Order: sequence, then structure tokens, then C-alpha cells
Amino acid sequence: MLNKFGLSIYISTFDEQKEMLDRFTGSGYYVFTSFHMQEEYNSIDDYCIRAKELCYWLKERNFKIIGDVSTKTLDFFEYKSIIEFAKDFSLDILRLDYGFSDDEILSISKEFPISFNPSTEDDILAKKILDSGMEVFALHNFYPRPETGLDPEGFKNINQKLKDIGIKTLGFIAGDEMKRGPIFEGLPTLEKHRNIPPYVAFLDLLKNYNVDEVFVGDVKISQVQSSLIIDYLDDNIINVPVKFHPNYQYLYNQVFTIRADSPNSLMRLQESREYSCDGEKILPFNTIIREKGSITIDNIGYARYSGEIQILRKPLPKDDRVNVMGRVLDDYIDIMDCTKNKEKIRFITL
Repeated sequence: MLNKFGLSIYISTFDEQKEMLDRFTGSGYYVFTSFHMQEEYNSIDDYCIRAKELCYWLKERNFKIIGDVSTKTLDFFEYKSIIEFAKDFSLDILRLDYGFSDDEILSISKEFPISFNPSTEDDILAKKILDSGMEVFALHNFYPRPETGLDPEGFKNINQKLKDIGIKTLGFIAGDEMKRGPIFEGLPTLEKHRNIPPYVAFLDLLKNYNVDEVFVGDVKISQVQSSLIIDYLDDNIINVPVKFHPNYQYLYNQVFTIRADSPNSLMRLQESREYSCDGEKILPFNTIIREKGSITIDNIGYARYSGEIQILRKPLPKDDRVNVMGRVLDDYIDIMDCTKNKEKIRFITL
């Protein structure tokens, strides 16, 4: 069973990643790691021993492992069977890269859940495996070189097709604390996610692209970003980092529901008029142009609507009946495109 969030671990950086991994001990999260990187095999002493130690360390802390393997794996580790290798290394899912025939893949799938790359491989074989009652997942690549990540529309179409036939999809986002070499420019699946906060990219994949599990491709994700993700998984409330004018700081840490009938241009906060101070007149203040991400409150000019709070999904002109009391932080503006009507949000400060 997928947990919606996972990490990537590399034999070459494992010692540097242990501190981050300790935060998630006992979580049951999946960890992605590769067992056929030529550069690691060539540069790391006792590569095979260290790879097995990595797996044992992860299993002792209740992580599940997706192992990226190819026929080169068998050469590196001197195994005749990928099934034997997977069992010895306590793997949970095999991501089969190059070198395996369709017949071999079908045979392996009878003993181990497998994953394939849906961007480059035909999903007919995956459907055949699924129909036989075996588990199969679609794990997209990450793209180290800038400008080579997937385009949103094609990615969305692939995932919808897989969803329609019952195959779960997995993808990658870039980390923010420590990028992986040799290019050090992030490891996302979608190119547009290369330089945005991991939390925003995580929400985008989950909410807009039918992705069932999101992995951090890079070496490290910061505690701030991982906490935002875990908080969402824990309570299903989207934390929105904002900055309020001093008069409105009482709204930090308050939870609101996006009204089901909110239009595309803005989000109406369901509880806002009930929450506003009883009997207090909201006088006109800071009635400026409303940009995307602006947080507004209707003043007395809007009569019975006075006290309603809105968040702008699209820019709107100034209105003397509407006070601009804060805004979503610039790096988190795209959360507006990930938040759907009827969902709950919480205003936070970073």
C-alpha cells in the first residue's frame, strides 16, 4: 500500500542522508534506490557490501524499498536471478529497467511487485500483469538536466490512461536542501517543478496529475518542506504560507473551508463571516489592486457580506469595498492552483 510520500537514497550519499531518514523512522514510507549506476559501482569501494548494508539499515527502520534494477545489476552483484537478488536485499518492489524481455518480466511479476517507466515503455504488458492478479506500478523517471523534464499535458494524459486501467502512478520532485550531482539542479519528473518548493510540487502532482505517490528525487529535503508535506498527509489540511498586515495576524493558524461554489477567480472561505468579530465594523483599509494570491476581506461597503475572506486565484481590480489584508508568499502562489473547492486550508507563517 502506497503512502503518498517517499524518498530517494543513493549508496554514494547514504551517510549524509541518515540524519534526514531518522525523521521518518517507523513511517513505513517507500524509499527509491538504484542498483545499476555504473558511476557508483566504479567509484565506491565495497559497493556491493555497502548496498546490502543500506537495505538492512532501511528495513530495520520500517522503510519499504523500491529497487531500480537492470541486467547490469546481476553483473555488479554476481547474481544469476533478479528474484534471488531482490529477496537477499529485502526489496519490496522491483523497478525493471533495460535488459529484461517481456517473458522475463512476466515471470518476475509472478513473484515480485514490479514497476515500469510509463513515459518510455508500452503499458500493454503492464495491463497483462495487472489482469493476472499481480501488482504493477508506473514509476516515472526524474530528469537531472534542465529543460529535459516532462511537459505537463503529456504527463497528465499518460497518468489518466493508467488510472483508467487501474495502474497506480509514481513521480519525483526536486529536493531543496541538498541536490544530487553531477549537475546539482534537481531531480523532478516535471520540468516546471525544478525550482519551486518541494511542498508545492508535491501538492501539484497529487492534486492535478493523478499521481499516487511522490518521491523526493534529490539527496535531501529540508525539515520545513517535509513538515509541510507530512502535516498535509496527517490531517488533509493544506497549509498556506502567508504574510498578513499586523491588523490581521489573528488569522494565522486558523482553518477555513473553501466554499463548494467558489468560482475559478477566487476562493471564498466558508467560515469567514462567522469568524469575524461580532458587531465590529470593518472599515475600508488598503483597498488596492488585488493580485493573484491576495487575501481580502469585505468591508462595510459590502453590507451583509462584510467579513467575508477571499483568496485570489486570478488578479482583480481594486474595489473600495474590499480590503487587502495580506498575501500568499511568492514561492507558494502556485498552491492556489492545487487547492480545490470544499478543501480545508490553514494560514501559516514561515
